[in-house]
Amino acid sequence: MNQSALESLQQRLKQLPGIGYRSAERIALHLLVEKPERLPLLVKALADAAAAVRRCARCGNVAEAELCAICADEKRDRAVVCVVEHVPDLVAIERSGAFRGTYHVLHGKLSPIHGVGPDQLNFARLHERIGTGEVTELILALPNDVEGEATCHYLTEHLPPGGAVKTTRIGFGLPSGGGVLYADSVTLKSALDARRTYR
Repeated sequence: MNQSALESLQQRLKQLPGIGYRSAERIALHLLVEKPERLPLLVKALADAAAAVRRCARCGNVAEAELCAICADEKRDRAVVCVVEHVPDLVAIERSGAFRGTYHVLHGKLSPIHGVGPDQLNFARLHERIGTGEVTELILALPNDVEGEATCHYLTEHLPPGGAVKTTRIGFGLPSGGGVLYADSVTLKSALDARRTYR
């Protein structure tokens, strides 16, 4: 049996993070019935963003030019790089105002069970950045779970020998098994301040 156009829209909306069946239904009806004049504006905004937004060539953050605003900012400390799993983690740390270095977004973490290996993550660009000699410290702000720890271990095992790059692990005032995305600003500041040498 074919889905109706409304059901198809609701199914697509349900696939977005944080949106369940009821929310998808409300959004679809709001756009189609209650405020249909908003729909063309939303469609245009999505199309414009899809055409303009890309990954930063250096760190993997969202950007509308070759470099994101953080990488392009000459006032940021490029010697200190905070490695995060996803862009929302970067946004959460930025919102805390506790960090003035730069970032590197892996776009995931190692998970052999789910078929995610080193080649699926943004490791190559990070190794290039380290290879320039500019990076002196990596802050590993990855989740405090098995996959996050495996990713941290992989990163440290593939650093240049001789200890030229100091590696620290974000301090966990964050809950075990949790990430940085849902932490408040105070917790994130404490976690950054309490970072420790990793291996």
